[in-house]
Amino acid sequence: MHSTVSEPSAGHDHLRSTADNGLKIVIVGGFGVGKTTMVRSVSEIRPLNTEETMTRAGIGVDDPSGVESKSTTTVAFDFGRISINDQAVLYLFGAPGQERFWFLWDRLFSGTLGAVVLVDTRRLDDSWYAIDRLEHHRMPFIVARNDFGDSPHTLEQVREALDLSPDVPLIDCDARDRDSSKKVLIALVNHLYALSARETTP
Repeated sequence: MHSTVSEPSAGHDHLRSTADNGLKIVIVGGFGVGKTTMVRSVSEIRPLNTEETMTRAGIGVDDPSGVESKSTTTVAFDFGRISINDQAVLYLFGAPGQERFWFLWDRLFSGTLGAVVLVDTRRLDDSWYAIDRLEHHRMPFIVARNDFGDSPHTLEQVREALDLSPDVPLIDCDARDRDSSKKVLIALVNHLYALSARETTP
């Protein structure tokens, strides 16, 4: 089953407070990989962000390697919303990437149907914790490589490096681009539908 994500409209009906199906999705990944950017780019409402300016207190605690220009960081979570169709909406939660905030992840996972692991090939090691926690919770997920324009690795090389199961979708994206981020969410929804159909098939 393939889904399409609706474009935002000015009408109040499109952004009504209730829907037949509300799906909670979490976007996880390492520090500075683009989780906040993805939520901002795709949300049809003004996203809730808990970004704070990075200070000297983070020196020696957070590892800014590869993202030295980053000046703010998420300290709790990001929240956004996007409609799939008239009956279903996705509620998006972006998890904080620094190790000192990982204790929040298990709480964010509560009630979540699936996750996107956003990865940066310059910092692939930062993805291991996210994948490990999702597998621990037996939560379905897909992996999206955020395109920073300079990756020398193919998707198959990324799959091998992350030791992903063949049935875990792996796609490219640009977290800054709304259409690209929508495709990531559609891929996750389709993956969830496929898994559900597989479980219900006798």
